Parts: sequence; C-alpha cells; structure tokens
Amino acid sequence: MVLGKCLLRGCTFLMACLIMVSIPGPASAQESVAPEDPPSTSPSSSASDPVVADPVKPVEQQTLDKRVFGVLPNYRSALTTNVYTPITARQKFVIAAKDSFDYPLILVAAGYGGLGQLTNENPSFGQGFAGYLKRVGTSYTDQAGGNLMTEAVFPVLLHEDPRYFLLGTGSKLHRTGYALTRIFVTRTDSGGRRFNFSEVLGNATIVGISNAYYPDERTLSDNLLRLAQQLGTDAVSQVLKEFWPDVKRRLFRAHEQADESNYR
Repeated sequence: MVLGKCLLRGCTFLMACLIMVSIPGPASAQESVAPEDPPSTSPSSSASDPVVADPVKPVEQQTLDKRVFGVLPNYRSALTTNVYTPITARQKFVIAAKDSFDYPLILVAAGYGGLGQLTNENPSFGQGFAGYLKRVGTSYTDQAGGNLMTEAVFPVLLHEDPRYFLLGTGSKLHRTGYALTRIFVTRTDSGGRRFNFSEVLGNATIVGISNAYYPDERTLSDNLLRLAQQLGTDAVSQVLKEFWPDVKRRLFRAHEQADESNYR
C-alpha cells in the first residue's frame, strides 16, 4: 500500500513537471553561482561529451539559468570549479525563500492535491472544491516548509551547503545516479563531503510538523510515506537540473541548424 502510494506520488510529480515545462516561461535569465570542484577534462574529449556550461568561457565567468526549461526554479544549482567557495547563512535563506515562494511550487502542490483528492487521503478534508483547496494548501506547506528546513535552517545549524553541484560529465546512467544520491551526500561549509543530514533531518522535521494539519494520517507508515515523498521530489528535481544544460544546448543547436537550412 505504501509502495503504491509512493509510485502514484512520483508519477504525479513527474506529470506536474511536464505541465510546468509546457507552460511558456519568461526569457531565460542568468544568475551567477558560487563554484566548486571541476570535472576533469582532457584534450581528447569529443565535442559531443556533456559539459557543465559554455566550454569557451572560463568557468568562473559562466552562469546557470535561474529556471530549468524556463519554468522550474533553479536557484540552488552551482557550477564546479577548482576552488570550493562556501555561501553565507544569509545566502542559504535567500535560496530557500526563492525556492519556497516561486509559482511553480503551487503547480506541484496542485498535482499532489489532486492525487490526494482522487485517493481520498485525509477524508476529514472532504471532497469538492473546498476539500481540494485544503489538500493543495497542506501539500504546499509540505514543499515550502521542506525547502526552508533543508536549504536554510538545518544547513545553517549544521554548516552544510544546500546547493546541488552539477556533475556535467560521464554517462547518462552515472549522472542520473549522482543526481539522485545527492539527497544523501552533501558538501560542508569547509568543502568536505558527508551524509546529507540537512536533507533528511529537515524533511523529517516538516513531516513531524505536518501531523498537526493531517488529522487522519498520523501513523508511522503515513509519516514515512510523506518523508519518502519529500526526498523523492528533491531527488527527481536534481535529475532535471543535472541534464537541463545538455537539453538546452541541443535545443539551441537544433534551432540554429533549422535557421541555417532555411537560408539555403
């Protein structure tokens, strides 16, 4: 039962992402990010090898889009360079605030709310539009609260870096595995690596708080399901962030090739 709910919630999140991607977003804005260790490169690398960003510019001068596919928030992603540069406590709270109060989070909450309506989770919420609004509101609180806990509160307390550092090179399987497992591995403010206490404890905290507004689902299995949902949402979003630079380059390349063919 719990596994089935996890799969349903995972599918719902992916559908919400697809809906967000299909919505025309604003022009892709750029944001400078603090860098980290560089992926190794060699002169023998082929032109088709994936890279983090523009290979022509020095890494220190490169930027990442603020939004993946022009819609999904991408404030916590970072490029990789030779020298690891930590961010301040204030910057951690800024990242968390941007991720928590950006409009796409409402669409994710709407998707989870729809799933809750369909499966009649928390029956005391009722059905109809009023019940749906309650489910959307509680789902949004889960996501926004999780962002604040995992990207600001616990990273400040535990001196961990909440950013996702793009790998950018290697096979698709390796990069996917890397992105998914970053919910368990993180950087410290001193540049080391360790278990991602902020991600797990932060989401566990908001799950514990959520018992106050989920009157019908307060069992251990219910709490574990919500924790899995929080962790799974973050893991999938990191996969999208990892591959967005590749997708963007291919889209621009296809666009340029189409323009060239039109002029022939």
